[in-house]
Amino acid sequence: MSQLAFILPEINTEETKKKVEEALEKYRILLLQAFDEEIPKLTATYSFVPPSNTNQNHSATENLAIKKADHDKYRLNYLSNIQKAVNRLSQQERSIVIRRYMSDEEIYDYEIYNELGMSERKYYRVKARAFYKLAFILKVEVYADHESVMNT
Repeated sequence: MSQLAFILPEINTEETKKKVEEALEKYRILLLQAFDEEIPKLTATYSFVPPSNTNQNHSATENLAIKKADHDKYRLNYLSNIQKAVNRLSQQERSIVIRRYMSDEEIYDYEIYNELGMSERKYYRVKARAFYKLAFILKVEVYADHESVMNT
C-alpha cells in the first residue's frame, strides 16, 4: 500500500508577513472608522443637459444610504472574519496578536514580551508561528514559486 505524500509549497515569509500585518492594520482602521461624512445635497442643482430616462429609481440620498449600508456590512464582516481567525490561534499566539495589533493603543514588541514574561527569542518565534497560521486562515499567504502552485 502506497503512502500519500503531502507537500506544502514554499511560502515567501517576508511577503506573507507583510500581508498579515496589512490585514491587521486594516482591522484596526475599520474598527476605529467613523461613518462616511458625506452629506447629501439639499439644494437644487441646475444643468443645461436635459434629464435622461434611465431605470434608476434612487435619489442621491437613497444612493448614499445604500452606500453606507454596504460599507457597514463589509466593515462588520471584515472585523468578524479577523476576530474569528485570531480566536483560532493558541492562547500565547492570540495574546501577542491582540496586544500588538488589535488594541487601541500602539504598543511595541519589547513591551509585550516583557509583560508576558517571555524571552525575546521565544516571543518572535510564537509571533512568527501566529502570522503563519493567520496567513492560511485569512488566505493571504504568498508563495515563493507561483508556477509550482499553479501546476498542482
